[in-house]
Amino acid sequence: MSAGPDLFSASVDMNRFAPLAERMRPRTPDEFIGQGHLLGPGAPLRQLMERRSIVSSLFWGPPGVGKTTLARMLASSVDAEFVILSAVSDGIPRIREVVAEAELQRNRYSRRTVLFVDEIHRWAKNVQEQALPHVESGLLVLLGATTENVSFEVRPALVSRCRVFQLKELTLADIQTAITRALTDEKRGLGSRKLTIGEEALTLLARGGAGDVRKALGALELAANLTGDGEEITVATAREAVGTSLSRHDKDGDEHFDLLRALQKSCRGSNAQGAIFWAAKLLQTGDVVSLWRRLKVIAVEDVGMAMPEAITIVRACEEGFHSVGMPEGRLFVAHAVVTLATAKKSNRAYQAMNAALEALEQHPNLGPPMHLRNAPTELMKELGHGKGYQVPWNSPGHYVPGQTYLPPPLERAVFYRPSKEGYEAEVHERMTQWWREDKGAKGGE
Repeated sequence: MSAGPDLFSASVDMNRFAPLAERMRPRTPDEFIGQGHLLGPGAPLRQLMERRSIVSSLFWGPPGVGKTTLARMLASSVDAEFVILSAVSDGIPRIREVVAEAELQRNRYSRRTVLFVDEIHRWAKNVQEQALPHVESGLLVLLGATTENVSFEVRPALVSRCRVFQLKELTLADIQTAITRALTDEKRGLGSRKLTIGEEALTLLARGGAGDVRKALGALELAANLTGDGEEITVATAREAVGTSLSRHDKDGDEHFDLLRALQKSCRGSNAQGAIFWAAKLLQTGDVVSLWRRLKVIAVEDVGMAMPEAITIVRACEEGFHSVGMPEGRLFVAHAVVTLATAKKSNRAYQAMNAALEALEQHPNLGPPMHLRNAPTELMKELGHGKGYQVPWNSPGHYVPGQTYLPPPLERAVFYRPSKEGYEAEVHERMTQWWREDKGAKGGE
């Protein structure tokens, strides 16, 4: 397979001043670490490269797994002009310049133009719209890289014209392979320094990368700079290079919401082990506001009426967390999480609200029945406001059989159906009795 135009710049690869991660950037599919589902034999991206074909594509995945490298590699497999745009700083005027140059390349040299946009989720929507017709016409082949879910952050019209390739998180073994390769590569890596590393230090550097090759190689480069030629990178040096940043997390990113979903689904599934683990990871990120907000949602959405006091417990734990502070504050998180995970569950109140909202869509203009309305004036009394209303306090069990509380089209509607879980079992029994009394009051209808 012809390499096509060299987008990897040999001068950069050989420049000893370039960061190690840049020097070690893979140049061929065989050098690539991980992503076998895209680059393995017969995999889609490998086929495109071998056939010297290219289509507009979006590369979506965590940081440091090779999105930009894959985009460059795909572009280098064809004879095309390669243009890089900044999603943050390049606006519509720059797009117009790129379009004019692309037309020149096509008309004069019969060459295609590949437009690469890193962090494409940050691309302003009006700029995306400006580029869209030129991607659609084929004048521009768009390659974009993003850590965010393309379904939410990129214009649907643009996504529909691109092939989406999702990159997977790298394993610990993948990161260890990248570190070992960089240590032994004499041309682009650190091989000429004859450094060695033990298994424990290697694992520490790999874990410090948190799935990000770029970050792991940065830590390796720092560790190497703290170690003499021909010496061993020790555990202490590796720990110093890694520092305290052991977890990659962007609280505004898709990964952040995945953690919150994992916490909620673990609680919903009554799995205390998973719930406490994901809560600990969220606590580690420092975003306690989102953590407590989600725990309150779980209390009312998933535990609900099976344990109505759950929301009170969570709020008390939240107050305790803020009054005590860390590290003891983690105990309040644990108490709230374990309570929610092990509690009986019911989402019937949640379902009831959804059902009521659906009914409102069908009957948006319904008002309260006349007997539920107040009659502060004589005219309103004459019009029937409040007529026939019976106060429950004056009836046995504080319930008035047969009295309706919904407007005529919805009189028989049932939104809330209690389960037989926890406290809600008592509610179920009471409502069943009330239903029997209503039926009797209406003559057994």
